[in-house]
Amino acid sequence: MAANTDITPTVTVPIPRGRMRPTRRISLTVGILYVLTFVSIPTLALYAPIKDNVGAFILGAGSASAVQWGILSEVIVGLAGIGTAIVLYPLTKRISQTAALGLVAARLLETCLIFVSVVSLLTIMTLRNNLAGTAGTSPAALATMGHGLLANYTWMFLLSQSLMPVACDLLLGYLLYRSHLVPRVWPIVAFIGAPLLLASDVATFFGAYSPVSPIAVLAALPVAVFELSLGIWLIIKGFTPTPLTADYDAISQPAA
Repeated sequence: MAANTDITPTVTVPIPRGRMRPTRRISLTVGILYVLTFVSIPTLALYAPIKDNVGAFILGAGSASAVQWGILSEVIVGLAGIGTAIVLYPLTKRISQTAALGLVAARLLETCLIFVSVVSLLTIMTLRNNLAGTAGTSPAALATMGHGLLANYTWMFLLSQSLMPVACDLLLGYLLYRSHLVPRVWPIVAFIGAPLLLASDVATFFGAYSPVSPIAVLAALPVAVFELSLGIWLIIKGFTPTPLTADYDAISQPAA
C-alpha cells in the first residue's frame, strides 16, 4: 500500500482592514502585562515605615496608606505575571508544550508566593488597626509578632520575586530562542541574567548579603532589563514575522 503523502498546505487568511492580527494582540497584551510587573518598584519606599521599625508602625507611626498602595501594587504584579504566561500559551505551546506548561506553572507558583507574602503585611495592618492601643495588649508582644511577620515577608519575597523569575526567564528565553519571535539579544540576556540572579539568591539565602544590598540589586539588573525591554519591544514592535506567527494567524483568524 502506498504511503499517504497528502499534506494540507498552510492557508494564509487575509486580515481585514482595521482588524488586528491574533499574534499582534498576543504580543501587545503580553507587552503591557510585562510592563505592569514593574509597578511594585516604589514598594522600596512605600514599605519603609514597616521595614525601618515594624513595632512603631503597629503602634501608629508611619503612613498606613503608603503600605496599602504597596500591597496593591504587588497583587497587580502577581496577576500580571501569570497573565503573561497564560496569554502566551496558545503560541508557545506550538514551540514546546513542556516548556510552555512549565512557564505557566512557574508563573502560577510565583503569584501564589507573592500573595502569601502580602498576607503577612496585611496581618501587620490588622495588628495596627485592631489591636494597637487596646487595653491589655502588650506593645512588646505586638512588636515581636510584627518582626515575625516581616521576616516571613522577606523570605517569601526572596522565593517569589527573586528566585521564581530565574525559572520563568529561563523557560521564556528558551521558547523565544527557538521560535525567533523576537531578536536573539533578549533570550541571550535571559540566559545570562537568570543564572546570575540564581547565584545571588543562593548567596542571600546563606546570609552573604541582604536582598536589598547593592550586590543583590546589580545581580537582578539583567533579568529586570530583559523583562522590561521585552515588554516595551512587544508593545511597540510585536513579534518578528515567522512561519509560526503566519500559521497561528491563519488558523486563529475567523472566517469573514
